[in-house]
Amino acid sequence: MSFAWTDIAAEGALGIGLVVAGLVVVALLIGAFVLGARIRRREPPPPRPEEQPRLPDEGPVHEVREHREPDEVPRSESRLTPHELPAHGNVPSRT
Repeated sequence: MSFAWTDIAAEGALGIGLVVAGLVVVALLIGAFVLGARIRRREPPPPRPEEQPRLPDEGPVHEVREHREPDEVPRSESRLTPHELPAHGNVPSRT
């Protein structure tokens, strides 16, 4: 009969532990919400419609596409490293 009481006591302790853990999680979630609201209150307000960016007077800017002449890689017997390429590989290609 004493074994039955220890089983019931263990189940009760487990139940109380789960309830306490649940309350801790709820408290952390509420705290995170309150902290987020405080941080949000300190931020500047979103821009008004008149503060939004406008298109330039010339209209939208378009992408420029052009064909460029490839820069030839010199042929050699050994492998070239980037610093051995002509102009270190940072010269733009010609149109």
